[in-house]
Amino acid sequence: MEQKKKLDTRTFSLMKRLVKESVGPYKMQVFLALVFMLVSSVAASMSMFILKPVFDDIFTNKNEEMLWTIGVAIIFIYLVKSIAYYGQAASMSWLGLRIVTDLQVKMYDHFMRMDLNFFHANPSGTLVARITNDTVLMRNTATKVLTSAGKDLTLLIGMVIVMLTTNWQLALLALVVFPITIGPVLKLGRRIRKVTVNTQTEIGLLITLLGQTLSGIRHVKAYRMEKYEQGRVRGITENIRALVFKAERTKALNSPIMETVAGFAVAVVIVYGGYQVIEGVKTTGDFMAFLGSALMCYEPAKRLANLNSEMQGGLAGAERMYTIRDIEPSIQAALDAPDLQVKQGGILFKDIEFSYEEDKPALHQFTLDIPAGKTVALVGPSGAGKSTVLNLVPRFYDVNDGSVLIDGQNIRDVNLTSLRKACALVSQEIVLFDDTIRANIAYGRFEASEEEIIEAAKHAAAHEFIMELPEGYDTIVGEDGVKLSGGQRQRVSIARAMLKNAPILLLDEATSALDTQSERKVQAALTELMKERTTLVIAHRLSTVVDADLIYVIDQGRVAEQGTHAQLIDHDGIYAKLYAMQFSDDESVENA
Repeated sequence: MEQKKKLDTRTFSLMKRLVKESVGPYKMQVFLALVFMLVSSVAASMSMFILKPVFDDIFTNKNEEMLWTIGVAIIFIYLVKSIAYYGQAASMSWLGLRIVTDLQVKMYDHFMRMDLNFFHANPSGTLVARITNDTVLMRNTATKVLTSAGKDLTLLIGMVIVMLTTNWQLALLALVVFPITIGPVLKLGRRIRKVTVNTQTEIGLLITLLGQTLSGIRHVKAYRMEKYEQGRVRGITENIRALVFKAERTKALNSPIMETVAGFAVAVVIVYGGYQVIEGVKTTGDFMAFLGSALMCYEPAKRLANLNSEMQGGLAGAERMYTIRDIEPSIQAALDAPDLQVKQGGILFKDIEFSYEEDKPALHQFTLDIPAGKTVALVGPSGAGKSTVLNLVPRFYDVNDGSVLIDGQNIRDVNLTSLRKACALVSQEIVLFDDTIRANIAYGRFEASEEEIIEAAKHAAAHEFIMELPEGYDTIVGEDGVKLSGGQRQRVSIARAMLKNAPILLLDEATSALDTQSERKVQAALTELMKERTTLVIAHRLSTVVDADLIYVIDQGRVAEQGTHAQLIDHDGIYAKLYAMQFSDDESVENA
């Protein structure tokens, strides 16, 4: 199973990790943005200092000379402020986009390292939501924290300095009410993170459901399940709406709290500051500079209060994403593991114990020998463990006990890339990508020449139908190869395996989707391909494996019988009964 370490979900720990991993690599860009923010805040503070001479020298003392001085100063201050604002906005935009790109690439890289158990445990929609929604939430958190920490905090500090400089007693009196807001703001943030986690979970479910229904639309319509699927989507979207509304409603409480506190602060400033002006203790300019600074404190203070709500929403995405990122794949090889050396290609399953779920063994005390260069078939009832055996060869799963050896080398001790390079797989689950036929055949060997691709297609009985298509090898096959028939898709898949030209061939019902004529052509090509290669074949149609060098009958996770087709027929066991049953069914079909 995957190795999963416990994630520290405390706000400080998540924020520290986010800044370290996502923002840390771009220290110079962050420093530049903070410089622009500081310049902008200083310029804003200077605009408040100018209010004192505006009211005292111009409006009260009627000093005409100060008009031009103050006018030029204001133009200069706002010009500097505008340039700094542009620099800060551009820097933060670049940083935010860089963070999203890095996070998405890292998440996808992590997914590519994981083994099949991970994908079985996590629906595709949930994983897509991690890459799309969660990374954007994290970007918003990182950039807003920097913006508030840089611009809003420095602006607030600048305004407080102006207030303390002009009237420190009144400043202390006005600011004393703000600490009252800390408790409620933190409580609201915790509620928002919980709601956001639930929202992202529902979004993942929605993406999974949409992907399943849209890709399986033919079955939805065939079984007249449109209304049922519409109801499922409506239910999930209603849940998302309710959760988003709850989050927005919770966020909205921040403003009333800040408005109320700000109202008290402004009232104190006007009453006490007005009293000082009336008594002649302070000038009108002092009061206006103080009042302007106090009013300008409100917006950055409000954004800083809202920051916790925004930050908790983003940390919900970080929590979900890091939970996945911290899962280590169970199937790994040492970094210095040697490459697999395939000289002959013999495969030995030795005393294998394997289970997908605890206490439900799929293979038990399983030993099986696949001689080098031979074609070995696995047959038996459904669920007997045939596909499990095949999946163990390229280490899609790891055994619980025992070992799988290729030419005497334990596959757990060799480089994983070299192991899978030595194996070519053709499965009954046909996987084609929404790309050209040429790209699908060359998948895994993009350096192959045009001649090699065409040769592989000819051997797979695919070249003829490909050339009949309007765009030939440049034809886009559509999602999952939807523009091709089942038999055509299978032949393209077989051509891909032929082009890989690996020493070990894994065929899982490789000809199951072919018509009789195509099957004969492909079977002939496969026979040619199997020469001097170790081939493991899984087949339900026993007629396709009668010429195999060796046949193993798998039943309930063990080898029940083994031998050639003739030997197993003479043995009159499980294989003989399965063959007789299929032969009888084939005769019934022919006589119908």
